[in-house]
Amino acid sequence: MSPDLPPALRGAIDREMAGVSRQSMAARTAATTTAYRAGGTSASAIRGRDDALAYALARLPATYAACAEVFSEAMRMVPGFAPTSLLDAGCGPGGGSWAAVEAWSGLTAVTWLDANPPFLELAQRLAADCSLQTANVQRGDLMAGGYPVADLVLASYALAEIAPASQGQVVTHLWDACGGLLALVEPGTPAGYARILAARNTLIAAGAILVAPCPHQNACPLIEPDWCHFSVRLARSRDHRLAKGAEVPYEDEKFAYLLASRPGLAVAPWQSRVLARPRVGKPGIDIKLCGPDGLEHRFAAKRDKPNHAIARRLDWGDVWPN
Repeated sequence: MSPDLPPALRGAIDREMAGVSRQSMAARTAATTTAYRAGGTSASAIRGRDDALAYALARLPATYAACAEVFSEAMRMVPGFAPTSLLDAGCGPGGGSWAAVEAWSGLTAVTWLDANPPFLELAQRLAADCSLQTANVQRGDLMAGGYPVADLVLASYALAEIAPASQGQVVTHLWDACGGLLALVEPGTPAGYARILAARNTLIAAGAILVAPCPHQNACPLIEPDWCHFSVRLARSRDHRLAKGAEVPYEDEKFAYLLASRPGLAVAPWQSRVLARPRVGKPGIDIKLCGPDGLEHRFAAKRDKPNHAIARRLDWGDVWPN
């Protein structure tokens, strides 16, 4: 899957931007970004149509790209999984759902659940000309539980909106609603990883099978200040650059994630995963891996042609071929 927005979604955003002042949108983007970075939630940062559009312009490309990467890994690890229903919990403007239908064309029953009306309204407008136009829209608090059951359950950049004491309860609600595969995606910060790690413990205790990125069900071997996260590069449109006051035509989105399945799914064998960008030197390539037995550092010497050829093809987040 491409990490860049599908043409239909890019076109829908462009239509929303028709007649909108780019200068005012940039100012609104800065204000919403400041609110989020100060610990605010969408309830306080996204109060109207323009706030939702500013968020979509600045953040939807990155959240879509992260979800696209996660779903690509899900397709690799669970190749026989063919979901027909999706629950996008804390859906925001719907970027995660767009990534899901790009990955699995058979998704015909989609539910959007979010407590923020401007986000839900924008999600509907953006999806007016695609298969997501039939999504079932539900306004509700994630802490309330009672979610509709779906083959695929997604909570993308949503746990950060929940009070820490309630996050475990929300993860339990998400798992209860999951008929097949659960995908959690959070910012690739130490705090985002901490939320993923806590969810991991909750899900293992509930009997979930970890699909990715973990190649085992043991305690995470990473020790602070290290944390597990990954990166995806996406292109920035002209409006995207203007909204963020950026000149570089691309953006690197750091994210943390977890894929967990019900025991009935056929999951591919675990493989050691690259946890950081490989370090290339004259003698060879040093790679940090998390494997079934924990952390390992593998050095592929240049003189070891078979292993060096493998290492040259690997990047952060990839797996070492068995």
